[in-house]
Amino acid sequence: GSHRRLSGRGLRLPPWWMFDWDITQKGYEKKRSKLIRAYVPHAGGPMSHRAPHGPPSAARFHRRRTSGTRDERYRSDVHTEAVQAVLARHVERKVAVPMPSKRRSLVVQTSMDAYTPPDSSSGSEEEAGPGDDTSSMEHWMSRPSHLGPAHLGSTSSSSSSTQSGGSGNAGRLADSLAHAHISHLNHSAPPDVTGYSSDSSHSHHTERHHMSNMGTIARNTQKYGNAERMETGDGVPVSSRVSAKIQQLVNTLKQPRRPPLREFFVDDFDELLEVQQPDPNQPRPEGAEMMLVRGEALGVVTNWPPSLEAALQRWGTISPKAPCLTSLDTAGKPLYVLTYGKLWSRSIKLAYNILHKLGSKQEPMVRPGDRVALVFPNNDPVAFMVAFYGCLLAEVVPVPIEVPLSRKDAGSQQIGFLLGSCGVTVALTSDACHKGLPKSATGEIPQFKGWPKLLWFVTESKHLSKPPRDWFPHIKDANNDTAYIEYKTCKDGSVLGVTVTRIPETIVNVLDFKKDVGLWNGILTSVMNMMHVISVPYSLMKVNPLSWIQKVCQYKAKVACVKSRDMHWALVAHKDQKDINLSSLRMLLVADGSNPWSISSCDAFLNVFQTKGLRADVICPCASSPEALTVAIRRSGGGKGLTLHCDPPGRGVLSMQGLTYGVVRVDTEERLSVLTVQDVGTVTPGGLACVVKPEGVPLLCQTDEIGELCVCSVASGTSYYGLTGMTKNTFEVYPVSSGGGLVSEYAFVRTGLLGFIGPGGLVFITGKMDGLIMVSGRRHNADDIVATALAVEPMKFVYRGRIAVFSVTVLRDERIVVVAEQRPDSTEEDSFQWMSRVLQAIDSIHGVGVFCLALVPANTLPKTPLGGIHLSEIKQLYLEGGLHPCNVLMCPHTCVTNLPKPRQKQPEIGPASVMVGNLVSGKRIAQASGRDLGQTDDNDQVGRHTHTHTHTGNTGAVSSSLTCLQLHKRAERVAALLMERGGLTEGDHVALVYPPGIDLIAAFYGCLYAGCVPITVRPPHPQNISTTLPTVKMIVEVSHSACVMTTAVICKLLRSKEATATVDIRNWPPVLDTDDLPKKKAPALYKPTNPDGLAYLDFSVSTTGMLAGVQMSHNAVGAFCRSVKLQCELYPSREVAICLDPYCGLGFVLWCLCSVYSGHQSILIPPVELESNPALWLLAVSQLRVRDTFCSYSVMELCTKGLGLQTEALKARGLDLSRVRACVVVAEERPRMSLTHSFSKLFKDLGLHPRSVSTAFGCRVNLAICLQGTSGPDPTTVYVDMRALRHDRVRLVERGSPHSLPLMESGKILPGVRIIIANPETKGPLGDSHLGEVDRHDGYYSGYGEEVLQSDHFNSRLSFGDTQTVWARTGYLGFLRRTELTDANGERHDALFVVGALEEAMELRGMRYHPIDIETSVIRAHKSIMECAVFPWTNLLVVVVELEGSEQEALDLVPMVTKAVLEEHYLIVGVVVVTDIGVIPINSRGEKQRMHLRDGFLQDQLDPIYVAYNM
Repeated sequence: GSHRRLSGRGLRLPPWWMFDWDITQKGYEKKRSKLIRAYVPHAGGPMSHRAPHGPPSAARFHRRRTSGTRDERYRSDVHTEAVQAVLARHVERKVAVPMPSKRRSLVVQTSMDAYTPPDSSSGSEEEAGPGDDTSSMEHWMSRPSHLGPAHLGSTSSSSSSTQSGGSGNAGRLADSLAHAHISHLNHSAPPDVTGYSSDSSHSHHTERHHMSNMGTIARNTQKYGNAERMETGDGVPVSSRVSAKIQQLVNTLKQPRRPPLREFFVDDFDELLEVQQPDPNQPRPEGAEMMLVRGEALGVVTNWPPSLEAALQRWGTISPKAPCLTSLDTAGKPLYVLTYGKLWSRSIKLAYNILHKLGSKQEPMVRPGDRVALVFPNNDPVAFMVAFYGCLLAEVVPVPIEVPLSRKDAGSQQIGFLLGSCGVTVALTSDACHKGLPKSATGEIPQFKGWPKLLWFVTESKHLSKPPRDWFPHIKDANNDTAYIEYKTCKDGSVLGVTVTRIPETIVNVLDFKKDVGLWNGILTSVMNMMHVISVPYSLMKVNPLSWIQKVCQYKAKVACVKSRDMHWALVAHKDQKDINLSSLRMLLVADGSNPWSISSCDAFLNVFQTKGLRADVICPCASSPEALTVAIRRSGGGKGLTLHCDPPGRGVLSMQGLTYGVVRVDTEERLSVLTVQDVGTVTPGGLACVVKPEGVPLLCQTDEIGELCVCSVASGTSYYGLTGMTKNTFEVYPVSSGGGLVSEYAFVRTGLLGFIGPGGLVFITGKMDGLIMVSGRRHNADDIVATALAVEPMKFVYRGRIAVFSVTVLRDERIVVVAEQRPDSTEEDSFQWMSRVLQAIDSIHGVGVFCLALVPANTLPKTPLGGIHLSEIKQLYLEGGLHPCNVLMCPHTCVTNLPKPRQKQPEIGPASVMVGNLVSGKRIAQASGRDLGQTDDNDQVGRHTHTHTHTGNTGAVSSSLTCLQLHKRAERVAALLMERGGLTEGDHVALVYPPGIDLIAAFYGCLYAGCVPITVRPPHPQNISTTLPTVKMIVEVSHSACVMTTAVICKLLRSKEATATVDIRNWPPVLDTDDLPKKKAPALYKPTNPDGLAYLDFSVSTTGMLAGVQMSHNAVGAFCRSVKLQCELYPSREVAICLDPYCGLGFVLWCLCSVYSGHQSILIPPVELESNPALWLLAVSQLRVRDTFCSYSVMELCTKGLGLQTEALKARGLDLSRVRACVVVAEERPRMSLTHSFSKLFKDLGLHPRSVSTAFGCRVNLAICLQGTSGPDPTTVYVDMRALRHDRVRLVERGSPHSLPLMESGKILPGVRIIIANPETKGPLGDSHLGEVDRHDGYYSGYGEEVLQSDHFNSRLSFGDTQTVWARTGYLGFLRRTELTDANGERHDALFVVGALEEAMELRGMRYHPIDIETSVIRAHKSIMECAVFPWTNLLVVVVELEGSEQEALDLVPMVTKAVLEEHYLIVGVVVVTDIGVIPINSRGEKQRMHLRDGFLQDQLDPIYVAYNM
């Protein structure tokens, strides 16, 4: 069930999460048991089936198989133990972390049968490992093994279930019990690492011990059912899963973070991001400045061929039968042996054809020196070699690239850019490859995305014509022309071409022969020295990882080129092989020896194969980079009687913390966070090397400082093709000493490798420049972080080698993002637990927080052509929100430490000093008033004007209309009904439950005639009675209505089955149906004697769900109508179209009262009708030639969205809005500028003048304060600084400046209204530049209901200044600004800007935030976010977004939303809820009901797609 799924896996947090000093052991126990009570499952729960009984062979077999696919780059036993030990420590300190909840449909993944495992576990970035294609691996792995989990010479790296510090098997257990608090793990000595047996009896004993332990813990705790009842922020008890999780999150976040940074604060609204201060205790380099290190001198061999071409000619003619290259098929059989003779003759043939058969005789397509692309698949080294040498002989420059698989291959666009910039027009390829390229219907090869137009040329001999006898290629000596161009991919995904000039026994080559070490040794060196290369294709390695070792034995090979991953696979598989003899090897070249994690492979390999004749000094790790080719190589000692001096291999155990500061600190191996590195030998013969600072001027480093290696050697790359600027910075570096002098007159090449040169000239590499991540001044290496993540028993959940680590900039610092592919068979809970453990491990070992950890479904990360992961594309997808992860864990709370300091409220200053302060600084006290109302006419009684009401139906035809006389007659009959049937007396309250229409108006005046007090109530919605009827009932009860008047239809609805199920019908007041009115009129019309007597009650529900009633006296009604009449110039000749709800506020006044008062004709359009016919309102305005119209934001939105594409059609129907003088939006919120703007723009073509669109502002308490009149100046717009606004300051800025927020004036202040801005807390008047509460004075209204509320709202007085005047508080924050414009009286005009409701504003970090601002940022964050609402819950910010698009995109929104809010508002989002469209409730005025949403969320009623809890 879903409760089980959510039962909160424990996250063990790093040691700094709990104070060690402020709590006694007993207190700690109490606190702990309280914290985890809700999260420990009961004893019979999901735990019971996890402990295995006896060791079933299948489980052991599975464990062994998974250990085989460990991607060797990252295997370091020491490291894995360290990680496991760190995690073991966390068992002690536990705080539960809420697991994200996910909708069912997202959890269901494809079944295993339908699923094809990804073809990779990537050894290096470019290559895939055999790892996860388990089907092909089974047959060599499935022989039963008698190894316990600690085989392979490692306690824990290979077994997916250990936890060092416990026995081999205790780990699996500790995970399964991760959320039980085990305070005493029985620590036993770690098992022997060297042997291959594991004490299985011991481990099972441990498991039993733990189980019994667990039972006792679990029995005393409650079952995690629906969590305990908890109090929400307002002290309302809420019982739900969601709130339990939030509580959990709050508890977790309450614990102290890392020590805060040094804080400073300038002015109280200059929010400054913390500037990271360097740690005064950080380690600094202390060594002397380093010296240049020189490689051994190159010996001159007298009869050495002068160049590659010459070598090929010599061997091809002297010994044509000598084998040059053997390629193998996937079964490991030799497919083809290319001899030197064949290579020579075919290369000549190809060279001739390239130069003479492409293009015409006069215009050859390729001339010597041009660039030509080589596109060959990885299993065809023979064709590649022929093509490569063909190009060299033809003197054209080969550019080897990968085979493009589809038109949109990851990264292929950049390769296309490289080809274009090299001017490549011809691509050489093999027959088979040509057939496999994607083709269009006509058989043409399409142009790949971003590629130049290419001519594809097939190199097989049968397609070529024979060169004439006399044609002979020009053989050159070695010179500095470009020989070939090799591509490399940068950190940001751009592809560069590195040009290599022509300076230049048996090899078994497992490497990719197109790049790096594989190309140099397998294709170039071998020909120079007439060696025989056996090329082992990658596909063969996947089927049989031992193939390269078998070939070494079979051919008695002297040299083998491998990657550490190949050694690892051989280790795993070597058991099946009897007669391995590696004594012929004199050099085992480890191509990725520069990777710090290759060390353990070399050790383990030597360990196992020493018995098979492998000599220790044969293993030669080498460091290389695309720019500098081979940088350093450890040379083997033995060989043909030559005794080179051979240093014992160097080892360094370095402190990881030292490394982050770029300092070499040797560490005793007891610390957990260490990095063990091996040397990669000495500098290449004939070269010079030094280490320089990675950034800026190439200053020499000190001996114990880490920097970038630079080499100066004949054999290195010479430039980036066509990029002179970058070439200068990389290939022409002149290192300088601290004195400022040049170290050498030669140019050096930056290698892109980070490291140091140790004693004896040994080179140590600690990482690559590409993988460098700088987080708040400390350097971390992406490879190291990957390794730590993988050491957290990875096999169960993620694919090794399919993990990407990169950094993104958020809030001016780099943040670490980890993306991994999840196995399809791992459960939600497992993955989440794995993720939380990875976070702890990285935090403890590297001392850095992870901003975002995402798991994506298997096989979905972009691949490089060889199946590795494509880092820059992944980063791009992450930034665009296109990764589609299936699990996300964000930790902004942990790793964003540079937020501005929370604002401290200033201690209260005395009123007088504020007053003086404002005056001294030249700020005027913010107050303003509308023009004078003039004298009241005594005859302003209802019914003296002849006017008409017209009610429009949804077809657009007039459905009913009344003149004033008809209305009068009808109202009299209603009054008679009330007096007779209702038996009501003067002053009784009557609830009018009518749909919008003329009946409502008649009933209203009928009540007045009968001397009753009407209350208009919105009728319940027939489709959802259960939610709308309680509101009706509430208003009827609160207003003490003596009777309910309504239509026959609604009468029936109130008595229906659904209604009786929702509310109790029996205690309703009597319900009168006005459809059959009595014929006679009432005996006497009621005339109000007291002008301050009650006319009607105005009830409304605020966006926060509060019901407020306002008493309207006859006097107030008259004055109100008069001020609206004056402001809008409403005269009897006018028509006014009103598309508003007639139940409360200005909508009701315009609908029922104004037309009777002013005598104009009102056209009433119920907004509900627009849902079926959006054009109704505008058509009515156009046909009836209306000059003034009123609408609400929801109406405007319906028109904008519904008619966006129909403007032409409407024009054709004759829609003309050019007569509209005022189109006023009636609202109780900050004007929605973007909506009014797009409305004006959309209907500009139909004649709507942009000036006519404006807004009004009223609020529950004060029905109207501002209303844009006809004569006043245009509404002004200002831009304010959002950051200052959070501190209740108003600071005007230019349009477009950062953090600016546009605000539009809310309309002109109504006649007779006075406004002042007061401090909501102290009630003191404020100056111009402050944001405060808008208070008004006109002395007409009073509240209805509780006295307390009323005195606060209606009879509020200022605390100083003018303390006599009585003000009514509006509950809205705003400010006044004096503008340059003049108003009707010729004075300068004061504009009122409303910012937002006080009750909606959120206090976070001591600042005031308005939800709408955060929502605007969130909606902009991702294209799939339709709508958004935010609300606070216990000081956490909860963001609810509606997702438009597939549910797969849901999790993309989490990082995007978190980042947007962080960058723009300096706030950390606590919870992100992704829901379907339409979940956020919106009331009839188009306002979001955020509090309803909050209650729905806390009571688990939203059915969200995904809920993410940010740590």
